Amino acid sequence: MKIVRVEAIRVPEPVWTNPAWWSTSPMDALYEAGDRQLVGAMGLFNKPISAAGEDIFAIVVRLTAENGMCGIGIVGLGSEALASIVETRLAPLVIGRSAFDVELLWEMMFRSTINIGRKGLVLEAISGVDIALWDIMGKVTGRPVFDLMGGRTRERIRAYASAGYAMEDLDEVVEMARGYREAGFTAMKMRFGWGPRDGRAGMRRNVEMIRRLREAIGDDMELMTDAYMGWTVQYAMEMLPLIEPYDIAWVEEPLIPEDYDGYARLRAASRIAIAGGEHEFTRYGFKQLITQGCVDIVQLDVNRCGGFTEARKIVALAQAHNLPAVPHAPDIHNVHLVMSSINMPLIEHFPYHGRDGDTFLGELVTGAPEVRDGYMYVEDKPGLGVELNPSIVTA
Repeated sequence: MKIVRVEAIRVPEPVWTNPAWWSTSPMDALYEAGDRQLVGAMGLFNKPISAAGEDIFAIVVRLTAENGMCGIGIVGLGSEALASIVETRLAPLVIGRSAFDVELLWEMMFRSTINIGRKGLVLEAISGVDIALWDIMGKVTGRPVFDLMGGRTRERIRAYASAGYAMEDLDEVVEMARGYREAGFTAMKMRFGWGPRDGRAGMRRNVEMIRRLREAIGDDMELMTDAYMGWTVQYAMEMLPLIEPYDIAWVEEPLIPEDYDGYARLRAASRIAIAGGEHEFTRYGFKQLITQGCVDIVQLDVNRCGGFTEARKIVALAQAHNLPAVPHAPDIHNVHLVMSSINMPLIEHFPYHGRDGDTFLGELVTGAPEVRDGYMYVEDKPGLGVELNPSIVTA
């Protein structure tokens, strides 16, 4: 089944809800304490510098096969540069080739862009194309993508609620957490709001937030945390023992992704599990993350790490090292990977508290799996099992 057309559909930024919450982020090191509302977790770093001022939020890669069937691959944090890579560097490699030749096509895309790629925008573009190829394969064969990758490993996937952010009013945070427990979730994640620039007072705020959350959700609900690349090794070394009494399931991305040595030092010293990989790419990057002893939980994202073709290898690598893999974000590509993988026990879920970058990606499609009572239920629909939302994706 040959590919005859490759498109990179630009999805414009919507009108955002202005939240009263924030999170630590890698931008924190550049600003004084108190400036977080100016940049914050949803600030400038979420786009490439060259894309600042663009109104593109996401890129949808759409491939058309010779029989007219289409496959889609959604890449968040889009830009004109990413779309150009799809159209000018990858499309010529894919057009005229069989949609089933995913191994060959992946290597062609990766190796032909080594001089400009290996990570970042190029790998995100490759990921979008690869996801779309698997979507077409599923539609042509009449089988879900997870079926093509090994089949259904369970009837439902346990989900963890992941919309917890720091707020000045901790009562709101506590009420939100209680709501997750009452909705049937057995796990939730909270973003830290204070980092190195906030000093000892910030440390106390972090501890107070975690203490109150644990009191609110009780002892039986798992509590994950996320520093979103906003800490340093020294700060994390001081912070983690302070929250250890509150039975933390993991601390996610405490450091910038490139600090492999720092992650290894922190993991060796910490009694709390360290999670990371959301901003890592390809099996080569994850090999370094895993073999250097950087993480306890491997957090890949199919639309960043290289698509399904590469993600399967990363999950196998994690499993060979007895490390569970838990994907970043509940987007449909990650759902299929989890469903097909014994080594992936959880899926992230973003309860809706207003439109932000996480929830808007979910609006781009219709027919996504339902989450109820803390579990995600995935139907046996061909391909990815979703369609583009025509009210948002208009091309």
